[in-house]
Amino acid sequence: MSGKKNALNPDQYQRYSRHLILPEIGIEGQRKLLDAKVLIIGAGGLGCPLSIYLAAAGVGTIGLVDFDVVDLTNLQRQILYSTEEVGLPKIEVASRRIRALNPDVQVIPFKERITSENAMRIMAPFDVIIDGTDNFPTRYLSNDASVLLGKPNVYGSIFRFEGQATVFDARRGPCYRCLFPEPPPPGMVPSCAEGGVLGVLPGMIAMIQATEAIKIITGKGTPLIGRLLQYDSLGMHFREFKLRKDPKCPVCGENPTVRELIDYEGFCGMKEEETGVPVSEINPVELKLKLDGKEDFLLLDVREPREYEIAQIPGARLIPLGDLPNRLGEIESWRDREIVVHCKSGPRSRKACEILLKSGFSNVKNLHGGIQDWSIQVDPSVPRY
Repeated sequence: MSGKKNALNPDQYQRYSRHLILPEIGIEGQRKLLDAKVLIIGAGGLGCPLSIYLAAAGVGTIGLVDFDVVDLTNLQRQILYSTEEVGLPKIEVASRRIRALNPDVQVIPFKERITSENAMRIMAPFDVIIDGTDNFPTRYLSNDASVLLGKPNVYGSIFRFEGQATVFDARRGPCYRCLFPEPPPPGMVPSCAEGGVLGVLPGMIAMIQATEAIKIITGKGTPLIGRLLQYDSLGMHFREFKLRKDPKCPVCGENPTVRELIDYEGFCGMKEEETGVPVSEINPVELKLKLDGKEDFLLLDVREPREYEIAQIPGARLIPLGDLPNRLGEIESWRDREIVVHCKSGPRSRKACEILLKSGFSNVKNLHGGIQDWSIQVDPSVPRY
C-alpha cells in the first residue's frame, strides 16, 4: 500500500463522499483504499459479500480465486449470482458484477484452484489476503503462504448458525497454526454441504472480514490480531477469545520447520492413500442392478436424519456416521456379508467404510458420488440438496 497522492476525480468525490467526511478515513484513507490490492480466496458464501462491499468501498484492485461454477444450492447465500447464471463459472459472474458496481476497481480473476504450486505466485502481489474458503487444506495453505510472504490473512469460517473471524498476522501476533496446530481427522468436521448453514450467516462474517481489511488498509482502528470473534446467530451474541502466538509454531515460531509450502491435502489426510485402508467402490448404476436383482446385501445410509427426510434410496438403513462406532452391534450379522455404504456425495461413506473394515467387516463398498449421483444417474425423482 504505497499511498499514491493522485487526486480524486469529481465522480470519486461523489461516490466516496460518505467516507471522505469520516475523520478516520477522509481523502487520505480513500486514496489508500484505491491504491490497495486485496486477494479474496473463494467466491462462495463469504467471498460474495466480501467482494461486493470491498468494491463498493473503493478497494482499487481485487483478486478473486475460484474454479467452481454456480450451482442452484449456492443461491441460498451466495448473493452475487442469479438463477439464470447457474452453470456459469463463478469467477466470470463475480468479476462482471464487481466491474458493474464500481469501474474504479480492477478485478484480477484466477480461474484455478489455489495450490502449493501457484499460491506464492498468486498471493505475492497483494497487500491483504482474505480467506473465504471452507476446507482445511486451503486454510493451512493460505496461512502458511501469508506467513512466508509477510502478509496479513483475514480469516473467517461459518457452520450452521455460528461463525468466527480474526486476523492472522505473524509479524504482530499468532497465525492459524498457532490456534490449530493439527487439522481434525478427515470427516470429523462436516462441510456446509453436509451440515448446513443459515443463508444470512456468511453475510455477517464477511462484513467483519471486510471491515478488518479496510482497517488494515487505512491503518485505523484496532484489528482483530490476537483476538477471535465468535458469533452465535441463534443466541444473537458475540464472544471474544484471546489468541496467543505459539513460540513452537512450525511456521511462525522461534524455530520454524515449515520454510516452504507443503502437500496440504496429505497434511490434512484428504488423500485416499493417507488412510492406509483401501476402499472398494460401486457406482449408482451397479447398485441399481443389485437392487433390481434382489441380491442379499445391506445398504447403509450414514447421513443425518434430517438429510434422510429429504431424500432416500429405497431399502437403505440409516445409521449416522457419528453414531456408527457405537452401533456396530446392530449390523453384526453382516460382518461377513456385503455392505454398500452411501452418504450425500461420498466422503462420509468412505470414512464409514474405513470404520467398518478396521472393525473386521470384510465385504464393504462405498457408493461413488452418494445419493447425489444416484439422483443424477438412476432416479431423478430423488431430490438433490
